[in-house]
Amino acid sequence: MKLLIVGGVAGGATAAARARRVSESAEITVLERGPFVSYANCGLPYFVSRDIEKRSKLLLQTPEGFESRYGVKVLVETEALEIDRTGKRVRVRGPDGESWIPYDSLILAQGGTPVMPAVPGIDAPHVFRMWTVPDMDRIHAYIESTKPATAVIAGGGFIGLEMAEAFVARGVRTTIVELLPRLMSIMDPEFGSLVAARLEAHGVRVVTGMGVAAVHAESRELELSDGSRVPADMVLFSVGVRPELGLAGKAGLSIGAAGGVQVDEHLRTSDPHIWAAGDMNEIVQKVSGRTVRMPLAGPANRQGRIAASNALGGRMRYAGALGSSVVKVFDATAASTGLTGKAARDAGFDAGSATVVKDHHAGYYPGAKEMILKIVYDRKNARLLGAQAFGEAGVEKRIDAVAVALQGHLTLHDLAEVDLTYAPPYGSANDPLNVAAFVGENDLSGYSPLVSTAELQRLLAGPVSDRPVVLDARNLNEFESGHLRGALNIPVDELRFRLGEVPRDRPLVVHCRSGFRSHLAVRILKENGWTDVRNLTGGWIAITALGGFDIE
Repeated sequence: MKLLIVGGVAGGATAAARARRVSESAEITVLERGPFVSYANCGLPYFVSRDIEKRSKLLLQTPEGFESRYGVKVLVETEALEIDRTGKRVRVRGPDGESWIPYDSLILAQGGTPVMPAVPGIDAPHVFRMWTVPDMDRIHAYIESTKPATAVIAGGGFIGLEMAEAFVARGVRTTIVELLPRLMSIMDPEFGSLVAARLEAHGVRVVTGMGVAAVHAESRELELSDGSRVPADMVLFSVGVRPELGLAGKAGLSIGAAGGVQVDEHLRTSDPHIWAAGDMNEIVQKVSGRTVRMPLAGPANRQGRIAASNALGGRMRYAGALGSSVVKVFDATAASTGLTGKAARDAGFDAGSATVVKDHHAGYYPGAKEMILKIVYDRKNARLLGAQAFGEAGVEKRIDAVAVALQGHLTLHDLAEVDLTYAPPYGSANDPLNVAAFVGENDLSGYSPLVSTAELQRLLAGPVSDRPVVLDARNLNEFESGHLRGALNIPVDELRFRLGEVPRDRPLVVHCRSGFRSHLAVRILKENGWTDVRNLTGGWIAITALGGFDIE
């Protein structure tokens, strides 16, 4: 059995190692276009930041290491040019010229390529991308040799955020420019704002809703789409990744509507002798059931393992991925899994959401850090659909737990009852996840109905006759520091004695700082005869994070 793997990073390297464990007799060859194989590409920004000091730590394996440990032949700086599907061979170009390599089974694991937009000046020597070890080396060498004072990063996704932190750590004054209205577009808008605020707190300038018009090499400036210019001794483009489809497309393999290679549940392409793994694939989003592209390292590695098993005769099934992700933002963490509120609505769910603001462990134990946690659920059956969180500690722990819940098709009621570990240094008797589930249950039962900040924003922008009265249940000093224009302020502890001030003929939306005091206020009002009253989930924190409100 001749197994040929095109691509030697992430999915490809995993496939090669798995293939050898499956079969000692298979003849396994890996083709890698670049000079390195099996390196930790997710760790590259942390070498630039100097969190990882030894470059060798990122080089997980070498061609010689693959040969000695796995008996796998690795050809680096060797590009696959053409697939002869009829003859079951691949034309390659390497250091010794062109040749054909035969296969019985072929795995494509070419991943993706960073998008470099066609703007004037994109080829200037101080313009970079961050995708491979040579990319990392170029950036590190440039910082070491030229000591740039300023940098601009185009793109506010994972790599953009990680590189902003890396540049700041190297003493480079940094600006992030994002074309969309918010950073981290894979999360709901309020989390993009929280991320931006944390970046700005560490000296990073954030510009959103703005594209790049040109790179001016001589003046060392970046021109934005509105004509303004930003100082840029170095520029990094991180505006997206497109799948490597040249080889697959030329070979006539089916490409799907989402723009990736179509594979079945066994990761087999439209050719029965060719499998595909990683960022170049279209896969199923487990919650929505939709076919999507999901360029993440975790799914790529798992696909490589399954593709190798099946290419050697196995029948392992790949059911898709949730899209769980996490990113470090200086001293904070942002993470998500499953569907955001918007993605859930776009997928046709009657999506509700509950946002809580809780300490990551018992508040009375020293070191408690506040966390903002949002869970998304189907209002029809209480099924969990996704979660997002932001904070300085305990964030990824909660998102990982929700990922397991999503895998098991659990509901709000299951999450409310789950026993999570508790001791004061680690959590609370009711974990933030339990509390978020309680809030969601209260919404669905009508005990304490919720309204989201986005929905409140729409209501306040609508006809005057339909606008709700906003009851601010915070204390007077909180109210005076900033509040929604026209809001009625009655602190929750005074509400029972001031019920006469609350309109009975208008819908009410109650909020406090985070949602707990307003929940108490909703219960007081409901018990005293008010029926059309809802709690603003996430409270004032969610209002200021989302933005766009009339605040005085």
